[in-house]
Amino acid sequence: MITSAEVRQIKQQTTYHHGNLRRAIIDAALAAIAESGPAGWSLRELARRAGVSHAAPAHHFGDKTGLLTAVAAEGFEAFADALERADDDVLEVGVAYVRFAIDHRPYFEVMFRPELYRADDPSLKTVRERAAHVLVTNAGKVSPSPEQDRLTTIAAWSLAHGFAGLWLSGALPETAHADPQALTRSMIQLFFGPTH
Repeated sequence: MITSAEVRQIKQQTTYHHGNLRRAIIDAALAAIAESGPAGWSLRELARRAGVSHAAPAHHFGDKTGLLTAVAAEGFEAFADALERADDDVLEVGVAYVRFAIDHRPYFEVMFRPELYRADDPSLKTVRERAAHVLVTNAGKVSPSPEQDRLTTIAAWSLAHGFAGLWLSGALPETAHADPQALTRSMIQLFFGPTH
């Protein structure tokens, strides 16, 4: 769960500086998503939050869908980077997935909701495919056979994504005191056995 200190930090980053209007609007969107989710705000509210004209978000992104497409693309790029850094270790790819969800919740809340953005946007497709490649490749390493690669990928993805969602919602009693990375490692080992 995002803390009020994290929301304040995101808000502090949204101060508009000349020449960085696009960044200011995206940062304002991330702060709004952190506070009220991806649907609980308007472009006009973001403009006010970023300290820019009410027309600026529409000028840069067209509409809210365009802005959320930019947020998703930026999120998938950071996500792909995180997964690629762990790419040599199946276990650590799962941990990187969960860590990204927890550390970058506003992005995560948009990225896996394709109804919010333009999924066919070329820049978004490229970074989403980079992330998917790491996930598919690593799931293949623990798949019992090539015929079961797709099923193994879905199972591994469901495990990491489902756990991240449960952790973020506070549904697990462990959220109050456990280490999500250690739990992720233990779950992956439980379901897929040793990954080395």
